[in-house]
Amino acid sequence: MLSERIQVAETAAIPDFEISGSLVRTARLRDEWYCDVDAPAPLIEHCRRLGNIDLFTFWQRLPNTEPVHDFPMEWDAIAVLPITTFEHWYKHQINNKTRNLIVKAKKKGVVVRQVAFDEALVNGITRLFNETPIRQERPFIHYGKTADTIRREFSRFLFREEILGAYLDDELIGFSMIADAGRYAMLGQIISMVQHRDKSPTNALIAEAIARCAERGFRWLNYALWPIGSLRDFKKHNGFECVRLPRYYVPLTPRGHMALKLKLHRTAADLLPESTVMRLKAVRSQFYAFRYRQR
Repeated sequence: MLSERIQVAETAAIPDFEISGSLVRTARLRDEWYCDVDAPAPLIEHCRRLGNIDLFTFWQRLPNTEPVHDFPMEWDAIAVLPITTFEHWYKHQINNKTRNLIVKAKKKGVVVRQVAFDEALVNGITRLFNETPIRQERPFIHYGKTADTIRREFSRFLFREEILGAYLDDELIGFSMIADAGRYAMLGQIISMVQHRDKSPTNALIAEAIARCAERGFRWLNYALWPIGSLRDFKKHNGFECVRLPRYYVPLTPRGHMALKLKLHRTAADLLPESTVMRLKAVRSQFYAFRYRQR
């Protein structure tokens, strides 16, 4: 299994950083889902040398949920499925409704199999991405992309990814990517065609992903962050649980210290009550539905 550990030695290779924010510039490891920060000092010093960075943030990965560093800390919530066997998941970790959807997909002719990243897959993904400009009630970031763009963007991490395709009569109607993060697997991109939603291809993809993870000996499957709304319900119904991980913030400038004190490093969605966020999302959904209906 793949994994990467950030070592204490000053001579260790420094990984890539991702810097976000304009008022408060925050740096984090670009591949933080795959990296264990055992000793953050070299990374902090590297950020200081880069300059123009107010905060450096890092977290502890699964299964290390108990804080071990003496830095300002908050909790990040991620969606995690504990894995023993596929049979245990199917019989004990999901409800009858979800099991029925998996059976339904099979009866409707949906077949899920491991696939190679070839031209047929790229063309299938291109058609899938360009099916609709709106997904999850907001503009879809991959809509309008060409096959060349998809080939370039989705081939970068094949060294650690396995691709599953959901097919109906040899037509790709959904796909997912399972990434090897060392101690756990990550369910990366997972998406299905809206026109075939009645055939439950996404449920079939998740079921096959869990079967593959169990075969490969992964103890956990991560499905990104723990959301709110219907996506949270979907993850719950498929056996995923909320796990909280320590996230640390290291202020590097006076502005960074002030940002932490005033919580300026958090987004508005982080600070608002969930009920308020849901109302705002409903308004956003209505706006985009109207906007794209006018086109």
